[in-house]
Amino acid sequence: MSSHILIEHDGGVATLVINRPEKLNAFTNEMLVAARECLLECERDSAIQVVVIRGAGDRAFCTGADLAELAGSGPLEVRDSNRAWIDFFNTIETIRLPVVASVHGHCIAGGTELTLCCDLVVASEDAQFGLAEARVGVIPGAGASVRITRWVGRAIAKEILMLGDPWPASEAFRVGLVNRLVPRAELEAATAELAATLAQRSPLALAAAKRAVNIGGEMDLDRGIEYVLQEFALLFAAGDQKEGMKAFLEKRSPQFDGR
Repeated sequence: MSSHILIEHDGGVATLVINRPEKLNAFTNEMLVAARECLLECERDSAIQVVVIRGAGDRAFCTGADLAELAGSGPLEVRDSNRAWIDFFNTIETIRLPVVASVHGHCIAGGTELTLCCDLVVASEDAQFGLAEARVGVIPGAGASVRITRWVGRAIAKEILMLGDPWPASEAFRVGLVNRLVPRAELEAATAELAATLAQRSPLALAAAKRAVNIGGEMDLDRGIEYVLQEFALLFAAGDQKEGMKAFLEKRSPQFDGR
């Protein structure tokens, strides 16, 4: 485990902390492997219902890759090493748990790529997003060029990718890269409130909703609807569905257990 990746627990919420503030929370490959393993451990822990990702320190959520590791790489070498990023992002998208990014300060390059993999993004008003790779002669190498197009459309995606300019949180919120925008002083509380709300929902329904969007949403319309129908029907074999509907009819709060 890397000393630059920490995990904190608060009830059913696990927080993965990118703990390299002196480097604006830039990732090394060792950190990527450790962060991915933390996520897999969270998924294996039935007590955890939500994962939050945040950056340590006051200045940054994450500024992407540590360029000191990449500057001298050749094409084949960087192609192989960059798979650690791809594996990390794929894990965020495919684990059963909802993943919330809690963003402040600099969220550039791989930092923005990271938020594009998360299910929900809470950002403070001082946050700055952007895919700045064009400024150093490359493009995002772990899927952001594809993901951001699906979030905001081609025109805005090309502007973000080609210009490489920072986007203030207010603009990121306007185009749909951010779910909730709050003052810096309220970021921690707003993230905790959202995570606590998610933790009250059925874990099975949350996992199905995540798959419905991430998998069904990438299919053509007819196949996507058929896929989601199967997710919907399978939930009726679970205790959470029965408890949820019974609680609704009895006018009480449900007690979900993910079974």
